[in-house]
Amino acid sequence: MMKLKKLACLLFCYMAVIATVKAQNAPLLTLREAVEIALKNNYNIVLAKNNKDIAQNNVTIGNAGFLPVVTGNFTQNNSRQHIVQTKSDGTTVTIPSAKNSSLSYGPNLNWTIFNGFSMFANYDQLKQLNELSAVTTHDTVLSTTGDVILTYYDLINQNEQIKAQNGAIAISHTQLKYASDKFSVGTVSRLDVLNAQVNLNTDTATLLKLQQTFKASKIKLNQLLVRDLQTDFTVADTIVVDSKMVLGDIIASAQTQNPTIISAQINKRIADINLKQVQATRYPVVGVNAGYAWSNSKTPAGFTQQQDVHGLNYGLTASINIFDGFNQTRKERNAKIQIDNAVIDIKQSRLNVEAQINNLYVSYLSGLDLIRLGQSNVAIAKRNLEISLDKYKIGTITPLEIREAQRNYLDAQSTFFAAQYQSKVAEITLKQITNNISIQ
Repeated sequence: MMKLKKLACLLFCYMAVIATVKAQNAPLLTLREAVEIALKNNYNIVLAKNNKDIAQNNVTIGNAGFLPVVTGNFTQNNSRQHIVQTKSDGTTVTIPSAKNSSLSYGPNLNWTIFNGFSMFANYDQLKQLNELSAVTTHDTVLSTTGDVILTYYDLINQNEQIKAQNGAIAISHTQLKYASDKFSVGTVSRLDVLNAQVNLNTDTATLLKLQQTFKASKIKLNQLLVRDLQTDFTVADTIVVDSKMVLGDIIASAQTQNPTIISAQINKRIADINLKQVQATRYPVVGVNAGYAWSNSKTPAGFTQQQDVHGLNYGLTASINIFDGFNQTRKERNAKIQIDNAVIDIKQSRLNVEAQINNLYVSYLSGLDLIRLGQSNVAIAKRNLEISLDKYKIGTITPLEIREAQRNYLDAQSTFFAAQYQSKVAEITLKQITNNISIQ
């Protein structure tokens, strides 16, 4: 039984060491490189940029209705008819298979020269939609960049947790060695050795779980970078938190830079333009048309059996809505309500963003406090563990006490790393909200 447990322990340790060695041999991926790859490859960014190009292509005076429409027309008709004609003198003429044909072709122009200034409103709307698409694209870039940065720092946090767990395993190895040495000279019982082995196995199993989570996060980052999901890499080992962020400055910046607020403001302008488009239908619509046509017709049974015509045609059209069942008033009333809704949406967006900033700032400050406290706790717990190991070596404390000291040190490290990550998450998210993400 003892040999089997030792074998299991060695197997766990071997797997952990192999995984650690592989990770150390993988190439380093810097945060800047990760962001650059994502900006180039990420599907969401590519799609957003394509949609922005479409919106930009739509901003033309032709799409707004300023320019005429010119078409080329071609028409040909044929028929075969059995015709019996009775003339005024009483004679009858029979044409058993009369072939009639007509052919016409030529260009035609239609141009709306006035439609209640609707074409100007249309052009303004296209420009606002283009601006909205640009904001949406930038928001997608910010969101994706933020996801990449947060995932990268999460990997750093997890990697530090793995390092700490490796340290715990080293200590458990030392504890097992001390227990085995003492057992060999008869100063402790076999139970102490078994407990030390259980502790080592438990720590190794925890390490394997951490490594599994670390691998899943690597896959997530590779997915964001749109590359082979099994691409191996290492990350940096430091999280530096910007400790100089001021709440008032963040809120003020968000009011002018936040994509959600900017989008709401653009939607308000689009609602104003929509009202102008609706009001334009109260005015007359005036258009001109012109064309040049060639036509040829053959009618064997007519007075004129063949006719060729060509020439210019032109004209002016005008129409005005006199009564449409009060729908004009209804549409204008609804357009004004949409403007009111857009104003409310701006206020709601500002309130939501400010609330999000305040919540994140609380997390940010809390994380900074925990970082300062955590640094002190890690140093104290490490010193306590060193003293406990020395005492355990000479047999003045129990295995449970050394295990408790080991656990306290591991918890202190874990809390410190988590505090760093918490503050960094809040910092990056606040900078994303204020359109101020930078790579350091």
